[in-house]
Amino acid sequence: MTAPTAHTDEPRRGAPTVLVSGAGVAGPALALRLARHGLRPTVVEIAPALRPGGQAVDFRGETQLRVLRRMGILDELHRLRTGGSPMTFVDADGRQLLHLPAEFAGGDIEVLRGDLSRVLHRASLAAGAEYVFGDSLTSLTETATGVDVTFRHAPPRSFDLVVGADGLHSNVRSLAFGPDADHVTHLGHYAATWSLPNHLDLDLRPGAGSIGHNAPGRLASVAADHTDPGRARAFLVFASPELAYDRHDPQAHKRLLRRAFAGLPWKVDRLLDSLDTADDLYFDSISRADAPAWSTGRIALLGDAACGATIGGMGTGTAILGAYVLAGELARTPGDHRGAFRRYESLLRAYAQERQKGGDRTGRFLAPSSKLGLRLRDTVLSRRRVLAWMLRTAREGTTLALPHYPDRATNSTELAANHAIGPVNSSTTANL
Repeated sequence: MTAPTAHTDEPRRGAPTVLVSGAGVAGPALALRLARHGLRPTVVEIAPALRPGGQAVDFRGETQLRVLRRMGILDELHRLRTGGSPMTFVDADGRQLLHLPAEFAGGDIEVLRGDLSRVLHRASLAAGAEYVFGDSLTSLTETATGVDVTFRHAPPRSFDLVVGADGLHSNVRSLAFGPDADHVTHLGHYAATWSLPNHLDLDLRPGAGSIGHNAPGRLASVAADHTDPGRARAFLVFASPELAYDRHDPQAHKRLLRRAFAGLPWKVDRLLDSLDTADDLYFDSISRADAPAWSTGRIALLGDAACGATIGGMGTGTAILGAYVLAGELARTPGDHRGAFRRYESLLRAYAQERQKGGDRTGRFLAPSSKLGLRLRDTVLSRRRVLAWMLRTAREGTTLALPHYPDRATNSTELAANHAIGPVNSSTTANL
């Protein structure tokens, strides 16, 4: 277990303590906002360190951009942006069938998930958050004054509140709300990604996007690493009923992938061969998580743990908005966590559920189940008017009116930043 990293100061003694499970995106975002409001967040993460790399994630629309600006990280994300990820689909001989521009998947800003996590982690540390890596929660016991928590390695501790920001297969949700089977719905596909040497005899350049080949119910694609031209990243999707396997066994994942993609032409054999040396394989079902309530007592859920989709549900942007709102509502009424949790869910649930619907369609879009379905996708999306309409519709659906939550500090620099996100009226509501 990595020793905790903490920043403390005298005025914050006695401030509410919040344990946040998960140091991906939602957890560090919440820790940043909690610390800025004067609360004392501790983030626990099962991995030994931040996870680097990963797929690109995007933000869309003025609401999400304004919240990033309010968090103080928008300028840095602009510097780290990938420029978007075009998608090209080819036949077995490499001839182009469909090309989708960068903005189709990249939104207004696209960054690598690992870069986003690192930016949020660093900012939250500077604000006063504590991090504990290489550990996880094993039990939660709510009392009249807090939550008693036991850990796999660290000694027990008590916190005023606990938040599960630990993804689709949330440990906090399992401990406090019930098992995955009660909350996670399989959507008919599986997805995998891993890194490999960029030696596939393809024109793979950073920023050029991915090249992929389909067969009914399957997609195999590869793209150059955005920062290292000598590396590439594979991305595979296949249709399947729900499978029984060990989620924590990468060798089982590799066997499933080899079985699903055996015999496909194009570069598929070489992609599968690279699995032998892959040490960063991500494999999971394309699924949807739905918690009937986002809180119980002193325990709440955030991001994919509450209302998420594996791919295509705009989960990263929704998680950032959720972190902003949850921390702000807790700061508004520090003695009434139940009221804060209710307001947080009321403000975000409908928005999150609407975004989540995109995840229901992702597998069918990436890996249509029939040759006819593949031809229809490629033909329809080759029409500029259809593509323009889809991009416009996706952008228009991201607007949401949110309250304004001023930081605890009130120096002139922060006041200027506060006003940069829009006018604030007496009811503390601004159109974000």
